[in-house]
Amino acid sequence: MRTTTLGTHGPQVGVIGLGAMGMSFAYDMATPRDESTSVSVVHQALDLGVTLIDTADVYGPYTNEELVGRALAGHRDRAVIATKVGMECIDPTGGPGGSPLVKPNGRPEHVRAAIDASLRRLGTDHVDLYQLHRVDPEVPIEETWGALAEAVAAGKARHIGLSEVSVEQIKRAQAIHPVTTVQSEFSLWTRDVQAEVLPYCEQHGIGLLPYSPLGRGFLAGRFASFDELPQNDQRRRLPRFQQDNLQANLDIATKVSEVAERIGATPAQVALAWLVAQGPHVVPIPGTKTPKYLADNAGAADVQLSPADLADLDAIPAPTGARY
Repeated sequence: MRTTTLGTHGPQVGVIGLGAMGMSFAYDMATPRDESTSVSVVHQALDLGVTLIDTADVYGPYTNEELVGRALAGHRDRAVIATKVGMECIDPTGGPGGSPLVKPNGRPEHVRAAIDASLRRLGTDHVDLYQLHRVDPEVPIEETWGALAEAVAAGKARHIGLSEVSVEQIKRAQAIHPVTTVQSEFSLWTRDVQAEVLPYCEQHGIGLLPYSPLGRGFLAGRFASFDELPQNDQRRRLPRFQQDNLQANLDIATKVSEVAERIGATPAQVALAWLVAQGPHVVPIPGTKTPKYLADNAGAADVQLSPADLADLDAIPAPTGARY
C-alpha cells in the first residue's frame, strides 16, 4: 500500500488505517464478538500495509485496547498504535440502550494515570500517537495538553493529537506542544471540517484522521432501512438512521454506487478514495471486524478518481438529520 506521513513530522503510515472500536464496542452488540477473527483482521491489516491501528481506553471500556495489545503481540514493530484519553466511563450500562455512560475527563492527573494503564493493556512501552479524545469543557485545554506533552517527554508517546476540535482549540494546544494529528468525523455525508479544520491542518502540517469515513456503513450501501440495523446498535439512536431520514438519504448512497459502478470499484472504496484525494495529510480510519470488509477498504488505496468523479461526489447534497 502507498504510504504517507502523519503531519510534517509524524510517523509514516499506509494511506488507509484501521479503526478497532467495532471489534469490542458500539456496533451490533447483540452479536457475540469473535476475538480470533478480530486478531486475524489486525494481522491481515498489517500484511496489507494498513499500519495505523486506532483504539481508545474508553472503548469497551478498556477491552478494545486489551484486544489490540493481544493482536499486536509479536508484531509491535509493524504497527503504528494510536490510542486516546479524555473520556471516562462512569457507568458501564448507564447510557442509552444499556451502553456505557461516558463523560469528558481532561484533568492532568487522569491523563498521567491513563497513559500508564493504556500501555499495560496494549503490552507496549510507548504508543506512536496519543490523542485527546474530547476536550473537557471544565478543564483548560492547555492543562490537558500539557499532560499529554509530558507523556512525550517521558517517552511514553511519540506524538500527540486532538479529536473533534475547533481551529481555536488547535491553536491553543499548539502554543504548548506541536499537534501531530486531528481526528474528526469526516465523510461524504459529514463534511463540516472542510470549512476550517481541514484547510488549517493542511496549512500547518497536521495530519487529519477521518473516523466513520463510510458514514457508519451507510455509504457502503449496507443499510436501506432502519429495520436492517442490528439490535442493540448505537446507530439506532442516531437521527440520520431514523427511518424518514434514512429514506431521504438514500440518494447519497445511490450516487456513490453510481460512481463505483462506472469505475469498477465498490462504494466503500469510492467513499474512502474521495477522502484520500483530499490531500496527502488525510488518512481515513474505517473500522471493521470482518476480513472481507478490511480487504475492500484497503483496496481503496489503489482507486484513482478522475476530476469528473470527484466533481460528482463533491456535488452530493448534505444529508437529512443531525449527526447525533
